[in-house]
Amino acid sequence: MKFPTLLTVGLAASAHAQVEMDRLMRLKTDHWNQMRAQGAFNRYDNARLGAVRPEPCVNGKSGPYSCDKVDMLSFLSHSQLGSSTKEGNDVWGWTSPDGREFGAVGQTDGTAFVEIDKSGALRYVGRLPTQTVASPWRDMKVVNGYVYVGSEAADHGLQVFDMRKLLSVRGAPKTFNTGRDLTAWYRGFGSSHNIVAHEEKNMVYAVGTSRSSSCKGGLFMLDVSNPANPTSPGCVSEDGYVHDAQCVVYNGPDTQYNGKEICFNYNEDTLTIVDVTNKASPRQISRTPYAGSAYTHQGWLTSTSDMRFLLLDDELDELDRTGVAANNRTTTYIFNITSLASPINTGYYQSPVKSIDHNQYTKDGLSYQSNYNSGLRIVDVRSVEADPTGKGFKQVGFFDCHPEDDAAGGIVEFSGSWSVYPYFRSGYILLNSIERGVFALRYRG
Repeated sequence: MKFPTLLTVGLAASAHAQVEMDRLMRLKTDHWNQMRAQGAFNRYDNARLGAVRPEPCVNGKSGPYSCDKVDMLSFLSHSQLGSSTKEGNDVWGWTSPDGREFGAVGQTDGTAFVEIDKSGALRYVGRLPTQTVASPWRDMKVVNGYVYVGSEAADHGLQVFDMRKLLSVRGAPKTFNTGRDLTAWYRGFGSSHNIVAHEEKNMVYAVGTSRSSSCKGGLFMLDVSNPANPTSPGCVSEDGYVHDAQCVVYNGPDTQYNGKEICFNYNEDTLTIVDVTNKASPRQISRTPYAGSAYTHQGWLTSTSDMRFLLLDDELDELDRTGVAANNRTTTYIFNITSLASPINTGYYQSPVKSIDHNQYTKDGLSYQSNYNSGLRIVDVRSVEADPTGKGFKQVGFFDCHPEDDAAGGIVEFSGSWSVYPYFRSGYILLNSIERGVFALRYRG
């Protein structure tokens, strides 16, 4: 009798993950096509929706949106941000040396740039069109003032744009040229799904590039010490396709790795931890599956100061009703990573409403979660040290940018918010909606 080898088991798992990713993208595409047919992306062309004046959260409402302790300060629709497709995706932020705050707002046909003034009002500054064609998937991160933009669009590569160019824009918004206004256009890969930044080390990692390449869709490393000439020192391909990741200089309880560059990878069906200190020879530390896994999507450390726990979101568990997510409520999985070689799924947190999770980022003990139809959910996760089961986690604020399903208590579908940026020193938050536009918010907790 022949027994399956680790290689054949790994190949089977990779094939299954690819099937699930293809299904996930097809489900989204079908849903967005239906939204287009219903005119969902044309409803907010000239809508006010709080753009003229702030709408404080009073008695559970901020304008037409349900809320709790989160005020809407400003809003700009994707149409107002110069998009012809009027469809949004990712969002990230940058603070200039003199304290001005800017957002890079992803859209299917490019990246719009906004400035948030001292009052929280949004100003449309300009846009960078897509490098090739439109795609629902566009992702960006900022390293030292340069925004790095990737996309699932064919042959898009990586746009490198100096956000300091925004400082001199006065009057009408400027449409930047995809040739002369770029610092660089890196073409070492074609399409990508997400962009990961490790600013401390001047590194960018493109993930979700072609599965058929030598990198297999894993961590495609880019040294951006010279933004005008990004170079690739290596790749992490051992566990195949990486959907998203967080990379840090480790300073946690597993002291053998202190000072090492560690990436926490969300690899479709596992949490996979890799030491990337030696770019020419990265080392996989662990590969950890978990009960209820449907499609491992993204996650974040609860704290970068102690690095003992992380939160993981799965994009298909609510839809497929796997494990504890069978009730359709947004489920966040908690991992104890005090041993990088042996992470343990210690518990989970569930939102009060039904929705699919997408992206979350932590700051000062709070997880800012962008959960599709239920919008922004702010969860206090500080109890994780005392009780890693998640029973002490508590929602402390929210802003629901998709009111259409409020009466039903939420619906598990791919509308609403795509991502959130909570790291401005002012405390202002950017939330990018797929069908509406970008919101400037303030949490009053």
